[in-house]
Amino acid sequence: MRIGEVAAAAGVSTRALRYYEQQRLITSSRSAGGQRLYTPDAVQRVRWIQALYAAGLSSQTIAEFLPCAHTGVVTPEMVARLRSERARIDHHMRELAATRAQLDAVLAATCEPGTVWPADGGSGT
Repeated sequence: MRIGEVAAAAGVSTRALRYYEQQRLITSSRSAGGQRLYTPDAVQRVRWIQALYAAGLSSQTIAEFLPCAHTGVVTPEMVARLRSERARIDHHMRELAATRAQLDAVLAATCEPGTVWPADGGSGT
């Protein structure tokens, strides 16, 4: 797959893909014309990288974690780091849930009588 195809399928910019390569998060080969070529699994890998970034992990941490996700081989030190990151994410999720509850309370207090306000924002979660 060419860089534009991967970018479109993964929902990122081509600039992001070049950055991920620079950070050694993904790899590509080159065509005879010098274009970057990616394997079909690059799309899923980029989506995973995006999810890890969204969770607050740095590119350095992601680079350390990615091989573990593919091989299943982790050192005791990596297990400790993974648990630490998971605990940090859990804490952040609790903070976000509390913030959402506060927003729900404000909305409930400001809605007109008889207005139905779904507690989950209508997302079904």
